[in-house]
Amino acid sequence: MSVPRIAFLVGGVQKGGTTALARCLAQHPDVRLPQDKEAHVFDAPDFDEAWGTQQVDARFEGHFDPAPEGVVYGDATPIYCFHPTFVRRIAAYNPAMRWILILRHPVERAVSHYWMERRRGAEHWPFWPAMMLERWRLAGHADDFSRSSPLRRFSYRARGDYARQLDGLYAHFPRDQVLLLRNGDLANAPEETLSGVFRFLGLRPVSGVACERVFEGDYAALPRHGWRRRLLVWLMRRELAAAQARYGLNPE
Repeated sequence: MSVPRIAFLVGGVQKGGTTALARCLAQHPDVRLPQDKEAHVFDAPDFDEAWGTQQVDARFEGHFDPAPEGVVYGDATPIYCFHPTFVRRIAAYNPAMRWILILRHPVERAVSHYWMERRRGAEHWPFWPAMMLERWRLAGHADDFSRSSPLRRFSYRARGDYARQLDGLYAHFPRDQVLLLRNGDLANAPEETLSGVFRFLGLRPVSGVACERVFEGDYAALPRHGWRRRLLVWLMRRELAAAQARYGLNPE
């Protein structure tokens, strides 16, 4: 059996800081990430469940520049942690896969996701109807992995259900193969955070890695103590409570 090429994933969460983290990691001389950051192999609509390691590695082939022996290959596709089908595919490909999840407060994550879809022209509903109608918009699309699926575009609150996603992840991978980071960790303590990531991946320490914020967005954030943010917290109260109860995640 061939050794899987991909050894680690920045597998979530969308709008959590994965782009910034991937850019930092890519500066390590022993790390290789896809040229476009996100290979989208395991969530591809044409993914074949019968593929073995060699077939999956062949799908990754075109995403990497030639590299010397001994480098560690990863992928930074944040949707991977979102759906149990993707997690199961990854477990079948590489049971030793190491996962890095960078989490952001679900409310801020949802707001950022919404405005990204507005900029793309995919979202036409105003903010509050989009938040409150999400369940109905996603109905019937639970396993729709097409590029234009509502599951990809309009899952503003669902992608902030971290307890559900961690339940699915830990069903296939031991906890010591999963590193959870907070969005603020990379912003406020980049050197310390990256040192921890390098240790987690078994990489030698390096210095001088420059980390910059990316895609800050040109939208107005919800005031921290305003009624709009409190309303969104209320809408997501079950997800927030589950993350706290099952995994001790206090997003505040």
